[in-house]
Parts: sequence; C-alpha cells; structure tokens
Amino acid sequence: MTAIEFNHKLISLEDNIERFALSLTFNSENAKDLLQDTYFKALKYRDKYTEINNFKAWVFTIMKNTFLNNYKKSVRENRSIDVTGDLMLLNNQEESQLGSPESEIAFKEINKAIDALGGDFRVPLIMHTEGFKYKEIAENLDLKIGTVKSRIFLARKKLMETLQDYQ
Repeated sequence: MTAIEFNHKLISLEDNIERFALSLTFNSENAKDLLQDTYFKALKYRDKYTEINNFKAWVFTIMKNTFLNNYKKSVRENRSIDVTGDLMLLNNQEESQLGSPESEIAFKEINKAIDALGGDFRVPLIMHTEGFKYKEIAENLDLKIGTVKSRIFLARKKLMETLQDYQ
C-alpha cells in the first residue's frame, strides 16, 4: 500500500476513531489529544501494517493501547512514596479519611481479614495490590500464572465473604 492510499484510509476513519476516542476519555480535549497520538503512531508505524490485517481494527488497537498506556502513566504519576518504614505506595487523596476512628477500625479489620488468609492466598493478593503483574507474581513465587490468578480470585472472594459489612 502506498503512503497516499494509507493516508486516505486513515482519514476515512476519522469519524469512527473520534467517537471511539470520546468514548474512552469522556472529554473532548482529551479525545482530540488521543486522536492526534493515534494518527502519529499510525503514521510512524505504517510499515508495520500488513494488508492481511483489518485496517480499522489495527487503528483502533493503536488508539486503545495508547489510551491504556497514558492512563497507566497518569496513575503512576499520581502516586507518592511513603518512606516511613516499609516504603508503601499510597495514592494521593485530597480528602483522606485516615485518622478518623471509623477508618482506623475499618483499616484494622481489613488487615486482620487479610492476615487471616493463608500464605498461599495472602502473598499473591498483597503483591497484586502493590502493583505487581500476574506474570511477575508467578515468577517471584515460582508458580504458574493460572495458579496466581486463581489464588488472587479466591482471596478476594474470601475477603468479600469476611468483610460483608463493607460492601
């Protein structure tokens, strides 16, 4: 496919990918930025496209991956490191309820329920909540990825049963 044909195909999808960008971002300015990033990446990686692939699906995949990467990056940027003892990652929150008696009791109850889980369930769950990917957990614990997913699922299920008051 020539560069001109590629550009015409890309431009013909403009309405569709604009709607898709808006459905992902729920904000017209962010949707325009996402659209621009998608166009840039599609043009940059034009040589990666093969005519065997569905062009529309290829462009939508670029947009979805760009959106997800931007989202993950923004989540990482909105985190700070608490250097008090155990280097725990905390999300920034403007209105934190930490310190209120109710939140301290809830925190203790939740930690008690997590501690009550067996080590086979507790360790993968804690690693997952700390941001480790399933593959990383599997490698660190020398388990199969399916086992890790199953243990995290079962740990969540047990916590939901134990902590029904918080649902």
